[in-house]
Amino acid sequence: MTKLLAALAALAAVGALLYFGLGNRHTPKEVSFARATRQRLVSTIVTNGKIEPAGYSAVRAPRDGAVVRLAIEKGQQVRAGQVIAEIDGAGFDAEIRAAEARIAEARAELGVLDRGGSAAALTDIDNSLGTARIELETARRERDRTARLVEKQAETRAALTAANDRVRQIEARVEALNRSRASLSPSGGKEPVLARLREAEAARALAEQRKSQSEVRALTAGAVYNLALRAGAFVHQGDLIAEIGRTGAVHAIVYVDEPELGRVAKGMPVKITWDATPDRTWEAVVDKLPTQITPLNSRQVGEVICSLSDRGAVLPPGANINAEVASREVASALAIPKAALRREGTVTGVLVLKAPENKLEWRPVQVGISSITHAEITVGLRDGDLVALPGEPTAAAGELVVPKLL
Repeated sequence: MTKLLAALAALAAVGALLYFGLGNRHTPKEVSFARATRQRLVSTIVTNGKIEPAGYSAVRAPRDGAVVRLAIEKGQQVRAGQVIAEIDGAGFDAEIRAAEARIAEARAELGVLDRGGSAAALTDIDNSLGTARIELETARRERDRTARLVEKQAETRAALTAANDRVRQIEARVEALNRSRASLSPSGGKEPVLARLREAEAARALAEQRKSQSEVRALTAGAVYNLALRAGAFVHQGDLIAEIGRTGAVHAIVYVDEPELGRVAKGMPVKITWDATPDRTWEAVVDKLPTQITPLNSRQVGEVICSLSDRGAVLPPGANINAEVASREVASALAIPKAALRREGTVTGVLVLKAPENKLEWRPVQVGISSITHAEITVGLRDGDLVALPGEPTAAAGELVVPKLL
């Protein structure tokens, strides 16, 4: 009797387990649904870009040399003609002095020739030499005195440099006069002397011109949006120093991935935002399409130029922006959330609520344009159809469900 009661209890337990297990397995799941509705749908390309001046001038190095000073900073406003950099020109001072010494020598020789090399010419040279030697002795004493004061820190090294320059100039004049005295009547007449004079004058003019190029100036007024080097850098003639853009006139460079470029056309509207001013939006228009594909980090992009109006000059050149290109628009598209789309192999479809039994039905669809959140359905759905949204627990075609309309 005891064994019989135990067997009956076991059968009852198994029956209860099967009953409740099967009952729970077949309990309808609650599934969220969205309704297919007609709405204006805009297909957008969401990407990023950068603000650049609509017009700018490039400032380049006029000659080779080391940049001893940068007088501007990135983002600074400059005026036309303002000095923006200084290239080392100390070596040209020595070239100018040497050329002036050769000029003085040639002119002295021409003076002797004009006077025919007479005793008067010799007297003039001797007088000039005497005066120059006195000046030289005075300059040397002054230099020595300045050197002692510099050692005692009672005078500046700039003063000593000036004193040394004065001595060298007078020494060059004395040397030129001595050569003139030694050859009062140079062979070959005036032409060789005139040639040396012209050569020395040309050398001085060239050295003065190149020294004047030590100060690099802005060609136009505007904002410095690209500074290509630092102080101390060595530049070659033609190297970029800075780019200066016109203030208030900017355009947007929008980076469109290569596969998306076929969806972009001139005249399409573009919405521009900047993280620094999240409450502000700029309306732009595609102005120029890219002529080449360029690498951007791990992407291959085309640079689409968009024109925009920036009243108040809020967007600075170089600002990183967000962009949405409205590539296509359907005024009355049958749209569903993109999340409702599913894939079975190579087929795109949705799970539709079949009334009145509240059963899920697989429905293949054809998709048209897409916005960020919604997709256009061109074939496979009707107005008002309810499509299942993904969630937990998961549901499959053929299942009974409890619909929850979102």
